[in-house]
Amino acid sequence: MLTDVKLRGLKRKAALYRVADADGLAVEVPVSGALRWRYRYRFAGKAKMLSLGTYPSVSLAQARQRRDAARTQLAHGIDPSTHRQTVKHAQVQAAAPVVTFQHVAQRWAERQSVAQVTAHKSQWLFESFLFPEIGDMPVSEITPRILLDALRKIEETGKQHTASRAKVKAGQVFRFAILEGLTDNDPTASLRGAIKAPKAKHHAAITEPKAIGELLRAIDGFSGQFVTQCALKLAPLVFVRPGELRQAQWSEFDLDGAMWRIPAMRMKMKAAHLVPLSSQAVAILRELQAMTGQGSYVFPGMRTASRPMSENTVNAALRRLGYSGDEMTGHGFRSLAATRLNEMGWNADAIERQLAHAESNKVREAYTHAAQYLDERKRMMQAWANYLDGLRAGGAGKPTKKARSIPGFS
Repeated sequence: MLTDVKLRGLKRKAALYRVADADGLAVEVPVSGALRWRYRYRFAGKAKMLSLGTYPSVSLAQARQRRDAARTQLAHGIDPSTHRQTVKHAQVQAAAPVVTFQHVAQRWAERQSVAQVTAHKSQWLFESFLFPEIGDMPVSEITPRILLDALRKIEETGKQHTASRAKVKAGQVFRFAILEGLTDNDPTASLRGAIKAPKAKHHAAITEPKAIGELLRAIDGFSGQFVTQCALKLAPLVFVRPGELRQAQWSEFDLDGAMWRIPAMRMKMKAAHLVPLSSQAVAILRELQAMTGQGSYVFPGMRTASRPMSENTVNAALRRLGYSGDEMTGHGFRSLAATRLNEMGWNADAIERQLAHAESNKVREAYTHAAQYLDERKRMMQAWANYLDGLRAGGAGKPTKKARSIPGFS
C-alpha cells in the first residue's frame, strides 16, 4: 500500500516504472515530470488502463476515490475509459456553437458560381419558405418528417413548383453539410415522391405568323420609355434569355463586326455565347447607343444607370400592349424563334446552339464552343430578321427555305 511518505520518496530511474497501491491503482514514475496515477483493469477480456491525474495535484486519497468510482462503473458493465470519452464528447458538443440550417445554407450559397438572377431566386426561396420553418434548427437535427412538414406548408398554398424547388435546394444544402462534416444525413433522400411533381410550365409565346406580325406592329407603336421599346424590338431579333438581354453591356458588342459576345459569367450554363447581329439589330443598337452608350448597360434602369433595367420591365411592357401572361412573355421570344426557324427548315443544331442550349461540359476561356455553326447562324439570324420584317408588313409568313447567302454574311 502506498503512503504519502512513500510517494515523496520515490526516486526517478533511467526508465519509467510503476508502484502498485491496491485494487488496480498504481503510481507511474516517469523519467521526468509529475507522478501519474493509473488504474489498471480488464473489460470484455481486454487489459486497459485509465489515467486518474497527477500527484500531488491529485492526492492519494483522491486517486483512491477515482479508482473506486471506476470500479463501480465496471460493476454495472460500463467501461470507464469509454464513459469518459463519451462525457468529454458531450461537453465539447455542448460548448460548440450550434450550426443551424440557415448558417449552412449561407455558406453553401457563398460557394456557388451562378448567374446573379439565379442567386437571387435561391435567396428568395430560402428566406421566404425554408428559413422561417427550419432556419434556426441545428442542421444535424432536421429529420425527414420535419423537412416534409415545412415543404407541405408550401404545397398547401398551391405552390407545387416552389415546394419542389425548395426540396431540391434543401438537398443541396444537406449534401454540402455532409461534406463539411456538419451532419451525417440528407433528409431529402427519404422524401422521394412525397411532394407532388409540379405540372410542366411553359413560357407563353406567340408562334402563329399572323399574330407575330401583329405583335411586332404593336411593339413599333409602344408609347412608353424609348429604352424599353428598344429592348422589345431587339428581343425577337436575338432571342437570348431575358436576363441576358436586360443585363447586356456595351463592352460586349462589336457593332461594326455585327457580333454580341456574352461572357460565360453571364450565361445560365456558364459558357461564353456568340450572338450574330442582323443589320436590323445593329440599327436598333446604334440608335440606342446615342442615348445610353456613355454608360455600361445597354438597357439601364429608369432610376439609376448603374443598374440594368428591372427583370419585370419587358413583361410589364407586353402587358401594357395588351398581351396577358398567358399569351406572351419576355422568355416567349425564344420559343417564338425556335418554333418558326425549325418550321423554316434551318439546321436544328444551329438553332439549339443559337439558343445556347447545347453547352459544353467544360467551361472554356475561348469562344471555340460558342462559335459552332457560326457561319450558318449568321445567315440564319439575318434571314430571320428579314422574315420578321415581312410579317410586320403584313406578309403571309409561310415557311421559307433558308437563303444560300445573305448580303454581308457570305
